[in-house]
Amino acid sequence: MIWPTKKLGEICQIRTGKKDVNEGNPEGKYPFFTCSREISHSDVYSFDAEAILVAGNGDVGATKYYKGKFEAYQRTYVLDHFKEGDVRFIYYFILAGLKKKLLQDKSGSTMPYVRKGDLASFEIPLPPLSEQQKIVYVLDSIQEAVGVQDKIIEKTKELKRSLMHKLFREGTRGAKLKKTEIGKIPENWEVVRFTDSLDKKAKFKIGKLKQKEYEKSGKYPIIDQGNENVAGYSNEEAKAYQGKLPIIIFGDHTRVVKFVNFPFIIGGDGVKILIPKEESFDAKFFYYLLLNLKIESRGYNRHFPILKEKLIPLLPFSEQREIAEILQTVDQKIEIEQKKKELYEELFKSMLNQLMTGKIRVDNINL
Repeated sequence: MIWPTKKLGEICQIRTGKKDVNEGNPEGKYPFFTCSREISHSDVYSFDAEAILVAGNGDVGATKYYKGKFEAYQRTYVLDHFKEGDVRFIYYFILAGLKKKLLQDKSGSTMPYVRKGDLASFEIPLPPLSEQQKIVYVLDSIQEAVGVQDKIIEKTKELKRSLMHKLFREGTRGAKLKKTEIGKIPENWEVVRFTDSLDKKAKFKIGKLKQKEYEKSGKYPIIDQGNENVAGYSNEEAKAYQGKLPIIIFGDHTRVVKFVNFPFIIGGDGVKILIPKEESFDAKFFYYLLLNLKIESRGYNRHFPILKEKLIPLLPFSEQREIAEILQTVDQKIEIEQKKKELYEELFKSMLNQLMTGKIRVDNINL
């Protein structure tokens, strides 16, 4: 059975937001939707509805659903006052196909954008309302599972932050504390300069790639100072790291810290390779120690000079490994929950495609 369709402009109002992006207020009461993935806030609202929002430029075609009072950027389209259909079903259908269609239609444009006519002419299928509601139930259920994973991941990250704060001040042995330049620490710990913790005699070779040279697959992962553990891949063996492993990467501009125990190639600028003295520090402990250091942001300026001036604790090897093992266990938990989230997200994409194309039908399912 082929579902009947109607143009989006026939089933709802299509309006634009009222405000410029600089009219938001971080302390505002109402969500302020813009053309990016970020949501700002506003002191006032122009809309009070169950609505679908579509970015007219910026992250062109990005789609959000919201119900309540909100403000919107003047280049964000607000779809509301629906005459028929389940609004969340329509939202999911737009999410499934609009952005891809828009980008295909505007592939020759240097700055893609959405016209009101593009939205008004977009065809929406309208299966029976009961089937729309069942499709929404399935997709909402998967999205709720993703949300649950997000909460688990965030709570586990909070646990990690709390553990790091405690372990790097009190240790694992319940020892008495003493006052030092870096605050109270166990009596059998020492305080050393960060620069004195590095193996300055360690020798290594490594090449560097520009971002445009990154590949989607290859023999060697590319490590840069971005938040992603691996930024890309390359087969340029001559540029691969040759030296002692594991090592720690410090992003001079971003302050991002990474533990690397495999051959790799550096991507972009601002990557510092740190090799701790093996007679003084366990490499995994040293990585967590750097993660716990507070390095104030200087924007896109360099931060390694700040790191070089830091004082850090030096403790017995056995206790370093205990701390590293505790924190690594928490990291493994985070990784497991991240993978679960990714599986739910892949399931959502698959079900979104198959439900919206009628490959999977739910009309005969009793919920």
